[in-house]
Amino acid sequence: MWMQLLENFIKDSQHQREIQRATAVKMLLYGYKHEEIMPILGVSSGLISTWKKAFFKNGVDGLKLGYKGSEGLLNAIQRSEVIEWLQTKDRWTLNELEYHIACKYGVTFASKQSYYDLFEIARISWKKTSANNPKHDPELVSSKKKEICELLETQRAEIESRGLVVFMVDECHLLWGDVIGYVWGKTSERVSIPVVNAREKQTYFGALDYKTKEFITYAAQKGNSKNTINFLEYLRKQRPGAKLLIIWDGASYHRSQEIQDYLNSLNRELTKEQWLLTCLRFAPNAPQQNPLEDIWLQAKRFIREFYFFCHSFTVIKALFELVTHCQIFDFPKLNEYGVFS
Repeated sequence: MWMQLLENFIKDSQHQREIQRATAVKMLLYGYKHEEIMPILGVSSGLISTWKKAFFKNGVDGLKLGYKGSEGLLNAIQRSEVIEWLQTKDRWTLNELEYHIACKYGVTFASKQSYYDLFEIARISWKKTSANNPKHDPELVSSKKKEICELLETQRAEIESRGLVVFMVDECHLLWGDVIGYVWGKTSERVSIPVVNAREKQTYFGALDYKTKEFITYAAQKGNSKNTINFLEYLRKQRPGAKLLIIWDGASYHRSQEIQDYLNSLNRELTKEQWLLTCLRFAPNAPQQNPLEDIWLQAKRFIREFYFFCHSFTVIKALFELVTHCQIFDFPKLNEYGVFS
């Protein structure tokens, strides 16, 4: 439909500049890049973007010489009504405001600034949205934190003597695309990083020794019950002779029958106080409880900062492991559940 509109406009227009504008948009729709269109039509990248926006907003009318949009302006009463309407909820997009004013008052401003001015008067500013899990329960999180703190305190002597090792556990799925981030570059040029397959990934199990703050990683093909058991066995070998307390989230493979059978095989003939491996869950829908989330974030930030080394996914994995495996971490969140010498 768009292509037919442009072809009819090019055929009927009597102005070379209008034909030039329509041709630029048509080439974009055919998949040409700005760098290819510019030398052919002798125009700048900025003009191409302007014409594209004008076409998708106003159709072929937006490509006509001297087109200014609708003539009308809001009067004082209408302006006040728009401000009141803007204040009825806490988030908006520019398209919502444009659509509302055009539909209700028949007004389309020639400049975006007129819409921005309305937002400012209504005390609405441009903000980045953030995720909010509606299932998150702050009271449950607080209660679970208190439970963990009290449990660790009652086991303090055994933790200090290393008879009991507390591990906070999480998984991270490292993607090749995680290397992409913000860097300084020339304004007029794109910064490209070699990424053959952005979805290629490596799953890592991670465990933080809560007393020593040593971080241990374990590479696996994916997160599932089988690999979780292999990881738990790996941790037992790292702390021979010690009982383990694992604190992790409620992932389905943490709660599977296979995991339950594994725990029963270790603990079945022992009292609860003698269990070789005990598992405790954080509160659901609150990943910020687990300090490992911050460690994974630090590691991903590191590979983005050293993107110029990352010519293959093998290099990315090597850098990721370099700054995580057997490293000692020290930041305030690591002491939220108690301080151990």
